Amino acid sequence: MKALIKSTLSSYLVVAGLLGFSCTDAQADDCQAAPTPGIDWQDCDKKLLMLGGSNLEGAKLVGTDFTTTDLSDASLLGANLEKAKLLRATLARSAAKGASFVRAEAYRTDFTGIGADDANFESAELQRSNFKDAKLSNVNFTKADLGRSQFDGAEVGGSRFSLANLARADFRATHFSSPVDFERAFFFLTRVEGVDLSTATGLSQWQLDMACGDDKTVLPEGLKKPDQWPCKFQQE
Repeated sequence: MKALIKSTLSSYLVVAGLLGFSCTDAQADDCQAAPTPGIDWQDCDKKLLMLGGSNLEGAKLVGTDFTTTDLSDASLLGANLEKAKLLRATLARSAAKGASFVRAEAYRTDFTGIGADDANFESAELQRSNFKDAKLSNVNFTKADLGRSQFDGAEVGGSRFSLANLARADFRATHFSSPVDFERAFFFLTRVEGVDLSTATGLSQWQLDMACGDDKTVLPEGLKKPDQWPCKFQQE
């Protein structure tokens, strides 16, 4: 009986080893495959590539390294980019409606003109990223780090910035077509000059006291413009 068990166990280990080898080979093949809808590039190295205009709709891009890669005009509809590295990459004018960027690393990333309505950027690192003229309606930016990011010309109606770091982020000329949630967001020197925040939710006086607005900034009822507005650097 012991011999039979030992023989069965040995056979199982051999089969498992072969299967493991096959899976590894398959993953390597996937990383070398051309971009197609639904492709599985999880954890693949895709740095320094020209992928502009690629169709990656519904692709599995979890943990994929796109550092400095060109993804401009690409289709990322419904793609999963959770934990992806997008450092200094460009996603300009890409279509990313419903895509997941949860916990993605996107320092100094170019998102200009991206169509990312209903996308999820929760807990993403987006410092110094550019969202100029982006379509960002109903986007989840909860707990995202957006320090020094640019939103001029972007549409952010219905989006959630609760608990996000918005230090020195620039919302001048941003469009708020529907209420935006700023509950407990960090507003240190956040630029809201000329912005209509009358329908914003979650805003508190302590947030505005740290922000930078002007006489044209419109606030929700019950909040007042700080005496220190405009900020000193705005007058230099």
